Amino acid sequence: MLRKPIAILLMLIFCFSSIALAAENKAEMTVLGKVIAVENAFYGSEQTGSLLERIGKLERDLYGAETNNAMVAKMDAIYDNVFHNTSGPSLIMKANSVEWAIMHEVSTAPIKTRIEQMEMMIHGTANMGSYTERLSSLMQLSFVDGDVTLVNKFVEPDTLVKIKLVTSIDSKASRVGDAVHYVAAEDVIYQGALLVAKGAEGTGIITKVSQAQNFGRDAKIEIDFQNITTLDGTKMNTFLGEKAQKETETMVIAAGATVAGLAILGPVGIVTGAFIKGKNIEIPEGTEMYIQTKNESSADGIQIEAL
Repeated sequence: MLRKPIAILLMLIFCFSSIALAAENKAEMTVLGKVIAVENAFYGSEQTGSLLERIGKLERDLYGAETNNAMVAKMDAIYDNVFHNTSGPSLIMKANSVEWAIMHEVSTAPIKTRIEQMEMMIHGTANMGSYTERLSSLMQLSFVDGDVTLVNKFVEPDTLVKIKLVTSIDSKASRVGDAVHYVAAEDVIYQGALLVAKGAEGTGIITKVSQAQNFGRDAKIEIDFQNITTLDGTKMNTFLGEKAQKETETMVIAAGATVAGLAILGPVGIVTGAFIKGKNIEIPEGTEMYIQTKNESSADGIQIEAL
């Protein structure tokens, strides 16, 4: 007798869950969501004021003047210009390409700050005018014809990425759920195209911590190296797999020493202390190692080597 009510209840739970999930996904594409995403990318933080005021400020800073378009149309245009390569290189793509051409690496600073820093480096002072014009001027100095040609590549799974930890890891202090920040230690050039620049930001999370125990049992930390940012600002899924483990071990042997006491041993994704029995793990900021791409992915880059 209870089967029918239970079935109906489960169906209702499923429906409400689906509705909530759909609403959440829809909320990510609202005007406010786009404003926040652009503000974080351009200024480095969410701004204050009404939506109209914030969108107007973005237009003035980016283009030098406000348009007469409707609010939604304004924000759609700004968002596409900053993040998408549909009608040419996005603002993020241009900023990354110019910074790489000048510095041979990219930073994780907001776009506005990076443009100002590059101007100071080249001219000794920050320029006036819209940031789109100022970035175009930097493009003229950095590339032939002042522009970059995008190339799209399908990156094979298990492509190696050398990284450098920005977050120190300590089995005594680290906890499950802690973020692990890292950057690309070298450019990733795939089929002659620069897809991930040195300095590109990567993010991961600690998924398991086992403390050192008696009888020589070492501490263990399991890390999910989730993704790294490509030149066009998208995320490429990465993980610590067998190929990356072997490459890290080869690097350690070639150096004739451990990499800050790091060894990749045992099951995939497990980081342990190198040949230290019953000890805790202390991996300092700056430690270098390898990870690899998780699956085939598509990314826009710039061709820097002849095929």
